[in-house]
Amino acid sequence: MEQEDWILHLTEVRKRLLIVFAWFIVTLCVGLYLSSDILLYLKSQPLIGEIKWNVFSFTDGLMIYMKCAFLFASLFTVPVVLYQAWVFVKPGLTETESRNALPYIPVAFALFIIGVSFSYWVVFPMMMRFMIRMNQSIGAVETYGIDRYFAFLFQIVIPMAIAFELPVVLLFLTKIGLLTPQILKMSRKYAYIALTITGSCISPPDMISHLSVTVPLILLFEISVLVAGWQWRAMQRVAKLNLIED
Repeated sequence: MEQEDWILHLTEVRKRLLIVFAWFIVTLCVGLYLSSDILLYLKSQPLIGEIKWNVFSFTDGLMIYMKCAFLFASLFTVPVVLYQAWVFVKPGLTETESRNALPYIPVAFALFIIGVSFSYWVVFPMMMRFMIRMNQSIGAVETYGIDRYFAFLFQIVIPMAIAFELPVVLLFLTKIGLLTPQILKMSRKYAYIALTITGSCISPPDMISHLSVTVPLILLFEISVLVAGWQWRAMQRVAKLNLIED
C-alpha cells in the first residue's frame, strides 16, 4: 500500500472517530440532563423491595450521577460506532456484501438492549435476593452504599449484555468464512461448558438461578447455530449459481 493510500485511510479513520466522539459528547450532555430522573425512576421501581441508597462520602452521589450519564451515552453511541465502522469498510465491499452487512447494526443494538433488560429485570434481582439472604443468615446489619449497589449492578448487567451479542458474532464469522456449521457442531460441547461457567459466574450458586441464566445463554447459542447454518447454506447456493453462470 502506497503512502497516499495510508494517508487517505488514516484521514477516513479520523473522520469516523470525530463523528463518534461528537455523538458521544451530545449523548453525554443528554445523559447529564436525564441522570437524576433515571436514578429516581430506578429507585421508585424496586425489584426486590425498598433498599436505601446510603452514601459514605461526599462524592458518592456525584460519581453515580456521572456513571449513569456515561453509560447512557455509551449505550446510544454503540449503534453509531457500528454504523461508522460499516461506512468505513463499505468501499471495500461489493454491493451485495454491503447490503447484507447493514442489518447487523440494528440487530446487534437490539440484542444488547435485550441483554441489558434480561440481566436487570431477571438476573440482578435473583443475585440481590441471594446476597440479602446470606447477609441475614449471619446476622449482618444491612446498610448498602449507593456506590457498591451500582458497582454490583454493572458487574452483572454489562457482561450479560455482551453475552447476548453471541448471535451477531457467530453470524458475522460465518459470513466471512471463519466458521462453518461443521465447526459449530464440533465445538458445541466446549461452548456449553463455557456458557455454563459464564452462567455460574453471574448467577447465585443455587440450581434454579443458575438454570435461569445458563439455559437462555444455551438457547441463544443454539439459535445462533441454526441461523448461521441457514446463512451458510444460502451462501453455498449463491456460490454455486455464480459458478454455473461463469
